Amino acid sequence: MANFAIRLGDQGKTFSEVRIQGKFAGAVGNYNAHKIAYPHINWPSIAADFVKSLGIEFNPYVTQIEPHDYIAKLFNAVTQFNNILMDFDRDIWSYISLGYFKQITKAGEIGSSTMPHKVNPIDFENSEGNLDIANCLLSGISMKLPKSRMQRDLTDSTVIRNLGVGLGYSLLAYKSTLQGIRKLQVNESRLNEDLEQTWEVLAEPIQTVMRRYAVPEPYEKLKELTRGRAVNKESIQEFIESLDLPEEARQILLELSPQSYIGEAENLAKSVEDHVDLTTGFKLYQKTSLRGS
Repeated sequence: MANFAIRLGDQGKTFSEVRIQGKFAGAVGNYNAHKIAYPHINWPSIAADFVKSLGIEFNPYVTQIEPHDYIAKLFNAVTQFNNILMDFDRDIWSYISLGYFKQITKAGEIGSSTMPHKVNPIDFENSEGNLDIANCLLSGISMKLPKSRMQRDLTDSTVIRNLGVGLGYSLLAYKSTLQGIRKLQVNESRLNEDLEQTWEVLAEPIQTVMRRYAVPEPYEKLKELTRGRAVNKESIQEFIESLDLPEEARQILLELSPQSYIGEAENLAKSVEDHVDLTTGFKLYQKTSLRGS
Protein backbone atom coordinates (compact mmCIF):
# COMPACT_ATOMS: atom_id res chain seq x y z
CA MET A 1 0.00 0.00 0.00
CA ALA A 2 2.81 2.39 0.90
CA ASN A 3 4.58 1.74 -2.40
CA PHE A 4 1.43 2.57 -4.34
CA ALA A 5 0.82 5.66 -2.20
CA ILE A 6 4.27 6.97 -3.11
CA ARG A 7 3.85 6.18 -6.81
CA LEU A 8 0.38 7.70 -7.03
CA GLY A 9 1.45 10.71 -4.98
CA ASP A 10 4.39 11.35 -7.27
CA GLN A 11 2.23 11.18 -10.38
CA GLY A 12 -0.50 13.25 -8.75
CA LYS A 13 2.03 15.98 -8.04
CA THR A 14 3.13 15.90 -11.68
CA PHE A 15 -0.52 16.23 -12.73
CA SER A 16 -1.15 19.15 -10.36
CA GLU A 17 1.84 21.10 -11.69
CA VAL A 18 0.62 21.20 -15.30
CA ARG A 19 -0.48 24.76 -16.01
CA ILE A 20 -3.53 25.50 -18.15
CA GLN A 21 -2.51 27.86 -20.95
CA GLY A 22 -4.49 30.46 -22.83
CA LYS A 23 -4.26 32.44 -26.07
CA PHE A 24 -5.19 36.08 -26.67
CA ALA A 25 -3.19 37.10 -29.73
CA GLY A 26 -5.69 37.57 -32.51
CA ALA A 27 -6.76 35.26 -35.30
CA VAL A 28 -3.33 33.94 -36.29
CA GLY A 29 -1.36 34.72 -33.13
CA ASN A 30 0.45 37.91 -34.24
CA TYR A 31 -1.97 40.69 -33.09
CA ASN A 32 -2.39 41.71 -36.76
CA ALA A 33 -5.76 43.46 -36.52
CA HIS A 34 -5.06 44.75 -33.01
CA LYS A 35 -1.89 46.44 -34.21
CA ILE A 36 -3.65 48.13 -37.12
CA ALA A 37 -6.55 49.39 -35.01
CA TYR A 38 -4.45 50.57 -32.04
CA PRO A 39 -0.82 50.74 -33.17
CA HIS A 40 0.55 52.43 -30.04
CA ILE A 41 -0.70 49.83 -27.55
CA ASN A 42 1.61 47.11 -26.24
CA TRP A 43 -0.66 44.23 -27.14
CA PRO A 44 1.56 41.35 -25.97
CA SER A 45 1.77 42.92 -22.50
CA ILE A 46 -1.97 43.59 -22.29
CA ALA A 47 -2.77 40.11 -23.54
CA ALA A 48 -0.46 38.53 -20.98
CA ASP A 49 -1.97 40.54 -18.11
CA PHE A 50 -5.50 39.69 -19.17
CA VAL A 51 -4.92 35.95 -19.54
CA LYS A 52 -3.04 35.76 -16.24
CA SER A 53 -5.89 37.60 -14.50
CA LEU A 54 -8.07 34.59 -15.33
CA GLY A 55 -5.78 32.35 -13.29
CA ILE A 56 -4.17 30.59 -16.23
CA GLU A 57 -0.78 30.81 -17.90
CA PHE A 58 -0.30 33.01 -20.94
CA ASN A 59 1.13 31.34 -24.05
CA PRO A 60 2.76 34.08 -26.17
CA TYR A 61 3.56 31.83 -29.13
CA VAL A 62 0.40 30.55 -30.77
CA THR A 63 -1.14 30.21 -34.22
CA GLN A 64 -4.86 30.17 -34.98
CA ILE A 65 -5.15 28.01 -31.88
CA GLU A 66 -3.40 27.47 -28.60
CA PRO A 67 -1.50 24.29 -29.60
CA HIS A 68 -2.92 22.06 -26.83
CA ASP A 69 0.46 20.79 -25.67
CA TYR A 70 -0.52 21.35 -22.04
CA ILE A 71 -3.59 19.14 -22.53
CA ALA A 72 -1.37 16.36 -23.86
CA LYS A 73 0.96 16.76 -20.88
CA LEU A 74 -1.99 16.78 -18.48
CA PHE A 75 -3.62 13.69 -19.96
CA ASN A 76 -0.32 11.83 -20.15
CA ALA A 77 0.04 12.40 -16.40
CA VAL A 78 -3.51 11.18 -15.75
CA THR A 79 -2.91 8.14 -17.96
CA GLN A 80 0.19 7.21 -16.00
CA PHE A 81 -1.68 7.75 -12.71
CA ASN A 82 -4.36 5.41 -14.04
CA ASN A 83 -1.75 2.82 -15.04
CA ILE A 84 -0.39 2.78 -11.50
CA LEU A 85 -3.89 2.45 -10.06
CA MET A 86 -4.65 -0.37 -12.48
CA ASP A 87 -1.54 -2.14 -11.22
CA PHE A 88 -2.91 -1.76 -7.69
CA ASP A 89 -6.37 -3.04 -8.71
CA ARG A 90 -4.85 -6.14 -10.29
CA ASP A 91 -2.63 -6.86 -7.29
CA ILE A 92 -5.54 -6.58 -4.87
CA TRP A 93 -7.65 -8.77 -7.16
CA SER A 94 -4.90 -11.41 -6.99
CA TYR A 95 -4.57 -11.12 -3.22
CA ILE A 96 -8.33 -11.62 -2.88
CA SER A 97 -8.16 -14.64 -5.19
CA LEU A 98 -5.37 -16.12 -3.04
CA GLY A 99 -7.42 -15.51 0.08
CA TYR A 100 -5.01 -12.98 1.60
CA PHE A 101 -7.85 -10.46 1.79
CA LYS A 102 -11.47 -11.13 2.64
CA GLN A 103 -14.23 -8.81 1.48
CA ILE A 104 -16.85 -7.51 3.86
CA THR A 105 -20.14 -8.49 2.27
CA LYS A 106 -22.88 -5.98 1.62
CA ALA A 107 -26.52 -6.86 2.19
CA GLY A 108 -28.36 -7.41 -1.09
CA GLU A 109 -25.20 -7.49 -3.19
CA ILE A 110 -25.13 -10.25 -5.83
CA GLY A 111 -21.78 -11.89 -6.62
CA SER A 112 -23.01 -14.26 -9.32
CA SER A 113 -26.31 -14.95 -11.07
CA THR A 114 -25.88 -18.71 -10.59
CA MET A 115 -23.52 -19.06 -7.60
CA PRO A 116 -25.09 -17.42 -4.54
CA HIS A 117 -22.01 -18.06 -2.37
CA LYS A 118 -19.65 -16.12 -4.61
CA VAL A 119 -18.17 -12.79 -3.49
CA ASN A 120 -16.48 -11.17 -6.48
CA PRO A 121 -13.85 -8.39 -6.24
CA ILE A 122 -16.33 -6.39 -8.29
CA ASP A 123 -15.14 -2.92 -7.23
CA PHE A 124 -11.57 -3.55 -8.37
CA GLU A 125 -12.79 -5.16 -11.58
CA ASN A 126 -15.05 -2.17 -12.29
CA SER A 127 -12.17 0.17 -11.58
CA GLU A 128 -9.82 -1.70 -13.91
CA GLY A 129 -12.39 -1.72 -16.72
CA ASN A 130 -13.11 1.99 -16.38
CA LEU A 131 -9.39 2.78 -16.27
CA ASP A 132 -8.89 0.85 -19.50
CA ILE A 133 -11.59 2.90 -21.23
CA ALA A 134 -10.29 6.15 -19.72
CA ASN A 135 -6.74 5.51 -20.86
CA CYS A 136 -7.83 4.65 -24.39
CA LEU A 137 -9.58 8.01 -24.60
CA LEU A 138 -6.98 10.09 -22.77
CA SER A 139 -3.99 8.67 -24.62
CA GLY A 140 -5.80 9.07 -27.94
CA ILE A 141 -6.61 12.69 -27.16
CA SER A 142 -3.07 13.45 -25.98
CA MET A 143 -1.65 12.04 -29.21
CA LYS A 144 -4.19 13.80 -31.44
CA LEU A 145 -4.43 17.36 -30.11
CA PRO A 146 -0.82 18.56 -30.61
CA LYS A 147 -1.12 17.84 -34.35
CA SER A 148 -2.96 20.28 -36.62
CA ARG A 149 -2.70 20.66 -40.40
CA MET A 150 -1.18 23.97 -41.45
CA GLN A 151 -1.53 25.17 -37.86
CA ARG A 152 -5.31 24.93 -37.81
CA ASP A 153 -7.68 22.25 -38.99
CA LEU A 154 -10.95 21.46 -37.30
CA THR A 155 -10.27 17.87 -36.28
CA ASP A 156 -9.51 19.06 -32.75
CA SER A 157 -13.04 20.44 -32.31
CA THR A 158 -14.77 17.08 -32.07
CA VAL A 159 -11.92 15.68 -29.96
CA ILE A 160 -12.08 18.53 -27.44
CA ARG A 161 -15.79 17.84 -26.90
CA ASN A 162 -14.75 14.51 -25.39
CA LEU A 163 -12.19 15.79 -22.88
CA GLY A 164 -14.55 15.14 -20.00
CA VAL A 165 -15.37 11.58 -21.02
CA GLY A 166 -11.94 10.14 -20.25
CA LEU A 167 -11.78 12.07 -16.99
CA GLY A 168 -15.28 10.88 -16.12
CA TYR A 169 -14.33 7.24 -16.56
CA SER A 170 -11.23 7.92 -14.46
CA LEU A 171 -13.33 9.38 -11.66
CA LEU A 172 -15.67 6.37 -11.71
CA ALA A 173 -12.62 4.12 -11.39
CA TYR A 174 -11.22 6.07 -8.44
CA LYS A 175 -14.54 5.80 -6.62
CA SER A 176 -14.72 2.06 -7.29
CA THR A 177 -11.22 1.47 -5.96
CA LEU A 178 -11.93 3.44 -2.79
CA GLN A 179 -15.17 1.54 -2.30
CA GLY A 180 -13.31 -1.75 -2.71
CA ILE A 181 -10.61 -0.76 -0.23
CA ARG A 182 -13.25 -0.03 2.40
CA LYS A 183 -14.48 -3.63 2.09
CA LEU A 184 -11.07 -5.27 2.55
CA GLN A 185 -10.19 -7.31 5.60
CA VAL A 186 -6.82 -9.01 6.08
CA ASN A 187 -7.10 -12.80 6.34
CA GLU A 188 -4.30 -13.42 8.83
CA SER A 189 -4.89 -17.15 9.13
CA ARG A 190 -4.55 -17.59 5.35
CA LEU A 191 -1.38 -15.51 5.28
CA ASN A 192 0.16 -17.54 8.10
CA GLU A 193 -0.83 -20.76 6.37
CA ASP A 194 1.08 -19.73 3.23
CA LEU A 195 4.06 -18.43 5.17
CA GLU A 196 4.39 -21.72 7.01
CA GLN A 197 4.83 -23.40 3.63
CA THR A 198 7.63 -21.06 2.51
CA TRP A 199 10.54 -21.52 4.90
CA GLU A 200 12.83 -21.53 1.87
CA VAL A 201 12.64 -17.70 1.82
CA LEU A 202 15.08 -17.76 4.73
CA ALA A 203 17.78 -19.03 2.37
CA GLU A 204 18.49 -15.39 1.53
CA PRO A 205 19.39 -14.13 5.04
CA ILE A 206 21.20 -17.36 5.88
CA GLN A 207 23.35 -17.07 2.76
CA THR A 208 24.09 -13.40 3.48
CA VAL A 209 25.21 -14.14 7.05
CA MET A 210 27.32 -17.04 5.80
CA ARG A 211 29.09 -14.66 3.43
CA ARG A 212 29.65 -12.17 6.23
CA TYR A 213 31.49 -14.77 8.27
CA ALA A 214 33.33 -16.29 5.29
CA VAL A 215 31.60 -19.65 5.41
CA PRO A 216 32.68 -21.49 2.23
CA GLU A 217 30.27 -22.00 -0.69
CA PRO A 218 27.18 -20.36 0.86
CA TYR A 219 25.18 -20.26 -2.37
CA GLU A 220 25.93 -23.85 -3.30
CA LYS A 221 25.06 -25.14 0.16
CA LEU A 222 21.73 -23.30 0.24
CA LYS A 223 20.95 -24.41 -3.29
CA GLU A 224 21.53 -28.00 -2.25
CA LEU A 225 19.25 -27.56 0.75
CA THR A 226 16.35 -25.75 -0.90
CA ARG A 227 16.18 -26.35 -4.65
CA GLY A 228 13.43 -28.79 -5.59
CA ARG A 229 13.04 -29.95 -1.99
CA ALA A 230 10.42 -29.48 0.67
CA VAL A 231 11.84 -27.12 3.28
CA ASN A 232 10.39 -26.65 6.74
CA LYS A 233 11.34 -25.15 10.08
CA GLU A 234 13.17 -28.25 11.22
CA SER A 235 15.35 -28.62 8.12
CA ILE A 236 16.23 -24.91 8.10
CA GLN A 237 17.19 -24.89 11.77
CA GLU A 238 19.15 -28.11 11.43
CA PHE A 239 21.13 -26.49 8.62
CA ILE A 240 21.78 -23.37 10.70
CA GLU A 241 23.02 -25.48 13.60
CA SER A 242 25.56 -27.14 11.30
CA LEU A 243 27.17 -23.85 10.26
CA ASP A 244 30.43 -22.53 11.64
CA LEU A 245 29.06 -19.21 12.86
CA PRO A 246 29.44 -17.03 15.97
CA GLU A 247 26.79 -17.97 18.50
CA GLU A 248 25.12 -14.56 18.38
CA ALA A 249 24.70 -14.76 14.60
CA ARG A 250 23.43 -18.32 14.88
CA GLN A 251 20.77 -17.31 17.41
CA ILE A 252 19.55 -14.48 15.21
CA LEU A 253 19.08 -16.93 12.34
CA LEU A 254 17.43 -19.55 14.55
CA GLU A 255 14.87 -17.00 15.73
CA LEU A 256 13.94 -16.06 12.16
CA SER A 257 10.69 -17.20 10.58
CA PRO A 258 8.92 -16.34 7.33
CA GLN A 259 6.57 -14.18 9.40
CA SER A 260 9.34 -12.16 11.04
CA TYR A 261 11.60 -11.79 7.99
CA ILE A 262 10.22 -8.41 6.95
CA GLY A 263 13.23 -6.09 7.07
CA GLU A 264 12.14 -2.46 7.39
CA ALA A 265 8.71 -3.05 5.82
CA GLU A 266 6.75 -1.99 8.90
CA ASN A 267 8.76 1.18 9.48
CA LEU A 268 8.62 2.09 5.80
CA ALA A 269 4.84 1.67 5.76
CA LYS A 270 4.37 3.75 8.91
CA SER A 271 6.61 6.55 7.64
CA VAL A 272 4.79 6.94 4.33
CA GLU A 273 3.16 10.12 5.62
CA ASP A 274 6.63 11.69 5.67
CA HIS A 275 6.69 11.38 1.89
CA VAL A 276 3.05 11.74 0.85
CA ASP A 277 0.57 14.40 1.90
CA LEU A 278 -2.25 12.17 3.09
CA THR A 279 -4.77 14.98 2.55
CA THR A 280 -4.01 15.82 -1.08
CA GLY A 281 -2.29 12.55 -1.99
CA PHE A 282 0.59 14.44 -3.57
CA LYS A 283 4.21 13.52 -3.01
CA LEU A 284 6.17 15.76 -0.66
CA TYR A 285 9.66 16.69 -1.81
CA GLN A 286 10.39 19.05 1.08
CA LYS A 287 8.24 17.92 3.96
CA THR A 288 9.21 20.64 6.46
CA SER A 289 8.80 23.63 4.17
CA LEU A 290 5.50 22.38 2.77
CA ARG A 291 3.97 21.70 6.15
CA GLY A 292 5.23 24.95 7.53
CA SER A 293 3.69 27.04 4.77
